[in-house]
Amino acid sequence: MENKLRLFNSLSRKKEDFKPLTDGHVGMYVCGPTVYGDPHLGHARPGITFDIVFRYLQHIGYKVRYVRNITDVGHLENDADHGEDKIAKKARLEELEPMEIVQYYTNRYHAFMNALNVLPPSIEPHASGHIIEQMEIIDKIFENGYAYEADGSVYFDVEKYNKKHPYGILSGRNIEEMLANTRELDGQDEKRKPYDFALWKKAAPEHIMRWKSKWSDGFPGWHLECSAMGAKYLGETFDIHGGGMDLLFPHHESEIAQSMAANEKMPVNYWMHNNMITINGQKMGKSLGNFITLEEFFTGNHDMLEQAYSPMTIRFFILQAHYRGTVDFSNEALQGAGKAYERLIKAFGRLDDINPAEAGDLDMEKLRNSCYDAMNDDFNTPILIAHLFDAVKFINAAADGKTTMSDEQKNALQNIRKDFIVDILGLDLETSETVGGSGLNDVMDILLDVRKKLKEEKNYAMSDFIRDELSAKGVTIKDTKDGTSWEM
Repeated sequence: MENKLRLFNSLSRKKEDFKPLTDGHVGMYVCGPTVYGDPHLGHARPGITFDIVFRYLQHIGYKVRYVRNITDVGHLENDADHGEDKIAKKARLEELEPMEIVQYYTNRYHAFMNALNVLPPSIEPHASGHIIEQMEIIDKIFENGYAYEADGSVYFDVEKYNKKHPYGILSGRNIEEMLANTRELDGQDEKRKPYDFALWKKAAPEHIMRWKSKWSDGFPGWHLECSAMGAKYLGETFDIHGGGMDLLFPHHESEIAQSMAANEKMPVNYWMHNNMITINGQKMGKSLGNFITLEEFFTGNHDMLEQAYSPMTIRFFILQAHYRGTVDFSNEALQGAGKAYERLIKAFGRLDDINPAEAGDLDMEKLRNSCYDAMNDDFNTPILIAHLFDAVKFINAAADGKTTMSDEQKNALQNIRKDFIVDILGLDLETSETVGGSGLNDVMDILLDVRKKLKEEKNYAMSDFIRDELSAKGVTIKDTKDGTSWEM
């Protein structure tokens, strides 16, 4: 298929014709979750957004290496060099090993992504498994003169870097603006400038996760992990780097600076950022305390929810908006998405029972080309869905005897169903809108299977933790000699 794909590049702020680094191959890196709590709707959006990119690139013939990292233990997120490791803090409060927390919530994340029909990435590296690679990048940055040590910690010299390479190239910010807006934090007197960011932090005595280095017993800065893992698995320059818009600055901006300082080349050709999920106009997220977990969506067990919503309703709800646009949560919007999804699936389900006759007035070639045009236009899923509903009208009219459909049209629509609904949009052909529907059952099967494996490994603390957490959400787990069951 001729490549007509154009995507918006956050670096150039315009749509560009996509050209892969190596003909026929695409390297894509996406910032994955920090696994210290249950995934919420905000986690679903990048998962689904880049699942669509992954699916479509493969559909049009590319071999894709998709790397999505797990941010686990040992790093800080507050200004990238201040505060307490959230996973270590949770482990301390719950008297568990940090890696127990990581494993538990990684399993949970996988379970919910699977329920949303998000394909697993090609590689899923953990930040804590790539400490050596991060140290090697720091050495290269030192060699090139863009790092300095202060009392066992290492910082990136933004001002010196900016004299040769513009810092702020991705976000459009400049050093003067950053200096005016950077807040002073306790314990950062060792930095030369407030906007310098940590490459390595000397660990405080109470910091659980630490590694030996030539500078100190410590841990890498937050931004460094993605630079290291991206280069390791995709090369010093690769095609696509994705993530939420909230990561554009400072995380992705600092990634560019680190990689340029180490390798003297731009690390990424195309930067993609999905927009936020909002609730009453505010970003939905843990830090704001207004988030609803995916489990709560699937069970309906939250004060803001009028009912349970299936994983496919959530997926369809997100796909109804372009990935660069905001999505505002409301029960009305989700209920509307559920009805539209059901209408789409039911109509294409009627297709197989239609007896072919003379051709109707829907141009199949034009429809298929319009579907590809939508996806080639920066993965425009809402326009694709609109074209699919043109087919819905035709299918329903033919099924109701109000028009006719030829055998060629029927075959073309069956191919569109497979290619665009199943393979590209990743939607199930079965609906499950009610509590206890197949979507919820799938999630519970996964959770109970994880719990069974934990018990087999004699990890009774985590097994009981899952049971107690589900119980708090109104789900009763019953263990009997014949197996495990659940009820709400």
